[in-house]
Amino acid sequence: MRTKLGSVLAATVLATGLGVAMAPSASAADNCWADGDGIRSWCRNVSGAPVYGYIGNNHIYPDPTKVVGHMYSNPSWFYCKLDGQAWVGGPHPTRWLLTVADNGKLGYMKDTAIYSETDPVRNC
Repeated sequence: MRTKLGSVLAATVLATGLGVAMAPSASAADNCWADGDGIRSWCRNVSGAPVYGYIGNNHIYPDPTKVVGHMYSNPSWFYCKLDGQAWVGGPHPTRWLLTVADNGKLGYMKDTAIYSETDPVRNC
């Protein structure tokens, strides 16, 4: 009985240790990369992430209550990034990125829906 219990515990510790060692970290994320024209950046993102509209006619204020589409492509392209907007959390807690949803609607994606490091994306 003691040998079986020891084997089960050893296997559990080994499996747990491998799971932790293999989990990617935020610091291991690759950077977004610029398009050849320098206008767009490509980033790896969550497939199916919502793209949010903007407040009123002013394109510089994302509206976190208004979903205008979704981004199913991955990687996806982004025009620019905005900091100091509505809270989204993550390493850049107030960052949103301007893009076009898969349905053709202009809008913003939350930085937390992007796996790549978004610092290289140009500012809006």
